[in-house]
Amino acid sequence: MSTQPVVAAVDGSDDSLRALEWAVDAARRRAAPLRVVHVRQYAAWGQPEVLAAGPPAPEEDPVLDLARVRLAGRTGLPAVDFVALDGAPGALLPELGATAQLLVLGSRGRGGFASLLLGSNSLAAARDAECPVVVVPRPGRGPETGTDTPAGTDKDGPFVVVGLNVDSPDEATLAHAFDEAALRDARLRIVAAYPWPPQTWMLPGEMPAPQIDQGAVEHESRTLARGCLAPHRERHPGVVAEILVLPGDAAGHLVAASENAELVVVGRHRRRLLAPARMMGSVTQAVLLHAAGPVAVVPPAPPEE
Repeated sequence: MSTQPVVAAVDGSDDSLRALEWAVDAARRRAAPLRVVHVRQYAAWGQPEVLAAGPPAPEEDPVLDLARVRLAGRTGLPAVDFVALDGAPGALLPELGATAQLLVLGSRGRGGFASLLLGSNSLAAARDAECPVVVVPRPGRGPETGTDTPAGTDKDGPFVVVGLNVDSPDEATLAHAFDEAALRDARLRIVAAYPWPPQTWMLPGEMPAPQIDQGAVEHESRTLARGCLAPHRERHPGVVAEILVLPGDAAGHLVAASENAELVVVGRHRRRLLAPARMMGSVTQAVLLHAAGPVAVVPPAPPEE
C-alpha cells in the first residue's frame, strides 16, 4: 500500500468538513496517513482592494483548529498532520496531488454564490491534479427517486459506479474503480453507454445509410466492455463487476446510477497534440455537477512511449 497521504482540503465550510470525514475513512481503508491542508489566500497573493488582511502567525489557523477539534478523541484514526499554506487555492490545491495518493475536497467552499453547484477550486483540482481527486457534494443532490436506501447501498449491498467508453477505455480509471470496490468490499457497476439513436447526415443526392440494428450495437458494446475488464477482474477476483450497457447520454446514466452509490469514478481527458491543456470532458463535468454522491476524477494513465 502506498505511504503517500490522503489529503483533505479544508476551509471551515460545512462542505469541506464533509470532505474531511470522507478523507478520514479513505485513509483508514488504505492504511495511509491523513494530511489536512488549509490554503489561506491573503493580500500578497490577491488584489489589495479584494482582500487587505495579512496572514496570521503560522501557528494560528482557526480553520485547522476546527479540524483538530472535530477529530479529537476519535479512536482508530490514521496518523494525521495539519498544514497551512499561503497562496491562491486554485493553484496550490492541484499541486498537492504530486505528493498524494488521493485529494479530497468539498464541492464548494466558503466563497461563491449560494446556488453554485461546483466551486472553482474544486474544479481546478479535479482538472489539474496529478492524483485522483474526490469531490464530496452537498446532501440532497442528484436524481429524485423517492427511495430511503442508505447512501452506498441497495438491496444487494454497497456498490461503486464507473463510466466506461468502450471505444477509448482508460486503464487508470478502471483500475481505480476496481481498487475502490475492493477496499469497500463493494460490487462494481460499469456503465457503458452507446449513442442512440445514431445521428446521420446526408448531402443532397446521397443515399441513406443502411439501417443500424440496436441489438447488434448493444451486443458489440458488451463484448468490448468484457474485453476491457478482463485484466482488472483477474487482478481483483473478489470484486463482483456487472456491466450495464445503456443507450443514450453517458452523463445522464452515470448521474442516475450515482443514487445510493458509495462513489462514482470517471476519467479525465488525456492531453492531445492540438489540445495540450488539461481537460475533464463534458461527461465528467456533468457528473461532478449533478451526481448524488462523491465523485472521483482520475487522471489518465501516462501514454506509452
